[in-house]
Amino acid sequence: MRIISGIHKGRRIQAPKNLPVRPTTDMAKEALFNILRNLIHISDIKVLELFAGSGNMSYEFASRGAGSVLAVDKHFPCIAFIKKTAAELDLPIDTIKADVFKFLENHSIKYDIIFADPPYALESTDFLKIADFVSENHILTEDGILIIEHSKHTDLSAHPSFDNARRYGGTVFSFFKR
Repeated sequence: MRIISGIHKGRRIQAPKNLPVRPTTDMAKEALFNILRNLIHISDIKVLELFAGSGNMSYEFASRGAGSVLAVDKHFPCIAFIKKTAAELDLPIDTIKADVFKFLENHSIKYDIIFADPPYALESTDFLKIADFVSENHILTEDGILIIEHSKHTDLSAHPSFDNARRYGGTVFSFFKR
């Protein structure tokens, strides 16, 4: 994976092969950030990455000037890799080892962007639970955006806070507003 833009533009990051991850492709990531560029100024925002895996999106947000990024994943090797990489690159990324659903149940800090990349094999109801928790706990700022990455076989458009979806190959980004 590589960081597409910002202070570490072009930097390649090699995640250990034993991590249980499926990083967002560079093509999809670049398309997402082209969309975000028209919606929000990334500098100094607060970002929450759920199901962080290798930290791919956290590095991109931090490289582009996000003020703070919190990466949450339940796998210790993923969290250890993100901590190590963030320290090496001097990026403002904090980590929490936790089950995302339990984390969201009790979390109340507000974020400008929440990005979730759960395993594609989750049931649609579990994808929708993420949007429910974010909505019920009011953890998006007033103009905040929740983005859930999922496969083209999952449809999240029935959720009340659903705004739109963009498809890139087999990857879909569903956008939710507060």
